[in-house]
Amino acid sequence: MTDFASRIGRTELAATFAMAARARALRAEGKDVISLSLGEPDFQTPEHVVQAAYAAAKRGETKYPPLGGMEALRAAVTTKFNREHGLAITPQQVLITNGGKQGIFNSVMSLINAGDEVIIPAPAWAGYEQTVKFAGGKPVFVPCPQEQGFVLQPEALATAINGRTKLLILNYPSNPSGATLSRAEVAALADVLRQYPHVWVLSDDIYEHLIFGGTAHETLLGVAPDLNDRVVTLSGVSKTYAMTGWRIGWCIGPTEMINAATVVQATTTSGVSSVGQAAAFAALTGPQDFLAEQVAAYEARRDAVVAALNQTPGLACHKPDGAFYVFPSIKGCLGKTTPGGKPIRTDDDFAMALLEEGLVGVVQGSAFAMSPHIRISTATALSQLTEACQRISSFCNALV
Repeated sequence: MTDFASRIGRTELAATFAMAARARALRAEGKDVISLSLGEPDFQTPEHVVQAAYAAAKRGETKYPPLGGMEALRAAVTTKFNREHGLAITPQQVLITNGGKQGIFNSVMSLINAGDEVIIPAPAWAGYEQTVKFAGGKPVFVPCPQEQGFVLQPEALATAINGRTKLLILNYPSNPSGATLSRAEVAALADVLRQYPHVWVLSDDIYEHLIFGGTAHETLLGVAPDLNDRVVTLSGVSKTYAMTGWRIGWCIGPTEMINAATVVQATTTSGVSSVGQAAAFAALTGPQDFLAEQVAAYEARRDAVVAALNQTPGLACHKPDGAFYVFPSIKGCLGKTTPGGKPIRTDDDFAMALLEEGLVGVVQGSAFAMSPHIRISTATALSQLTEACQRISSFCNALV
């Protein structure tokens, strides 16, 4: 048997990919599966963005790109961030990455030594835990239950911090809950962090523009600029501009931290696709009017799905303020049995039975460090969501 490095055994593939793969397999068998497991916008990349990439390729911008990112794109990220949050960062504080996920990897690998603790509010996207373990760190989950709106409480944060804590990962709007933070809530967390100057913060703002109710995103650095020497802010074009496959993200942070993250990138992937960067530049600097239409569509989908789920026996669904997920509790379904004879003891059981018997693909809450819940992506057509909710209702009503 091959003797792989120990870091391979510390990580595993995300459940979202596993559920999506199972849904594809059932479709290949001829089953009419509705898959709501992946968090990927169903909108098309804006046409002017696609044309910008084409034009860049035609101009011959197909050579090795600069390691830290093209100057024009770094400047565009700087302008955007400063405009939205009233700050004065420089392009030297920006690193363009191969998607937001590499920004997380670069940051964690730059900061975490073996045994360092990383605080992760739960529920949480599985990639955080996987990356921390890969780096040899110890994930410390802080539960943020549904009755608290899935929001990290200052008291819980303070209790979790100790001398071994190196990093706090914040993700608002959140995957999987869709929770957002008000300015007052961000300020309260900043007050705690000021008491612990040894703790860094990675603020994953990838869903920053997908907020409902007409409110704006409040990022930690914008609310507490005095923490600038230990805050890394991450974002990208994947969710806002429906560009998941383009793989363009960025990190913003102290220059020394960005330099360290650039070293990590140099040893893994080097620079980011040149035509992809041209596309991202066009996305940031071009028309933005379509964003309001997309946010309105996501909000309408949220309202329909939350209403339907809260009318379904055994489910209780909080109404999120951002992103394109809902994260209902399935506690009322535990201890029951499906028509096919499968017992529902956990949310893992529920998700698999719903897929195989109800033909709806979701992701179990255990994959996000909080059970018993399921995550449903609302990034698909309202007609599909309506049909999926009807199937979920029928599935739950049939449990005995």
